[in-house]
Amino acid sequence: MSTPIKTQVSEVMKSAMKSGDKDTLGFARNLHAAIRKKEIDDRVDLDDAGVQKIISTALKQRQDSIEQFKQGGREDLVAKEEAELKFLTQFMPAQMSADEIRSIVDWAVTESKAASAKDMGNVMKLLMPKVQGRADGKLVNQIVRERLDK
Repeated sequence: MSTPIKTQVSEVMKSAMKSGDKDTLGFARNLHAAIRKKEIDDRVDLDDAGVQKIISTALKQRQDSIEQFKQGGREDLVAKEEAELKFLTQFMPAQMSADEIRSIVDWAVTESKAASAKDMGNVMKLLMPKVQGRADGKLVNQIVRERLDK
């Protein structure tokens, strides 16, 4: 049994405090605060899947920020966001390759008997639980569209 993500975040926070790594400490504190906020708001004790949803949302926010900062020519902020993106990624499962996604999409299309783009909702309903946190939603959506347009 691997260590829960919440425990890993706490450990990273402690070691960053001891080593004086202000950036890592800041990233860990932000993540810890987001997890605690969700737990308090929903009155639940999050498991790894719940924590990964929070991290996934944070990853999307960082990617959007990076795009915005690049357009605005703010390379200093791009570097900070990329560093936080890298930090958050360490707590996520390995990402699936496009080929792995395609094979699961093929399975979902066959399973749902999808014939056209109208059936996309049914395919995505089968697909998302299997790829959640392990594949970018935009990429999955794009691959499903390509498969259904054939």
